[in-house]
Amino acid sequence: MRVVRGAGLALAAALSVGLLSACGVDSEDAQNAVATGGDFQFHSPGGQTEIFYEPGDRKKVANFSGESLMEPGKTISLDDYAGQVVVLNSWGQWCAPCRAEVDDLQQVQEALGQDGTVLGINVRDYNPAVARDFVKDNGVTYPSIYDPPFRTAAALGGVPSSVVPTTIVLDKQHRPAAVFLRAITADELIEVTEKLKAEA
Repeated sequence: MRVVRGAGLALAAALSVGLLSACGVDSEDAQNAVATGGDFQFHSPGGQTEIFYEPGDRKKVANFSGESLMEPGKTISLDDYAGQVVVLNSWGQWCAPCRAEVDDLQQVQEALGQDGTVLGINVRDYNPAVARDFVKDNGVTYPSIYDPPFRTAAALGGVPSSVVPTTIVLDKQHRPAAVFLRAITADELIEVTEKLKAEA
């Protein structure tokens, strides 16, 4: 595992519940995630906000599923994207850094093409209509799971549910290759995803 550029966040090693937030959210924790399998357990050595995993250090996350934000009644599952690079991003329209990075994530979606997808996890938007309007107004084409309490965090090895946005880049085997506990840019994500697309 390679760790770079910490920002001094005092995150506990287990980080099943984050203590700090990028956007000042409430303290409701992830519970009862709809997930099966998976060996990945998240921790942030020294409170780092960027963590990169070499192929030999990667472990698979649990499969998870949830209702589509834009198509109520439809279930989206991580396994729907088997063999593809997946960029998971927790977001809320109430979150200023999330609003700032949405265009970058759309650029990543377009760069991935047929090799992968961005998969949003919409959290703490308790009025889904407002979140849907945000998606439409910003021309977002990638899917999102509607998960107000961020139950998905438990399926992702206990990433801090109170740190929003969080972005996790999964390789083709759905193993985390990079974790960002902060807002991201298209350039830095595409640098990661292009390498993952080239992996066997």
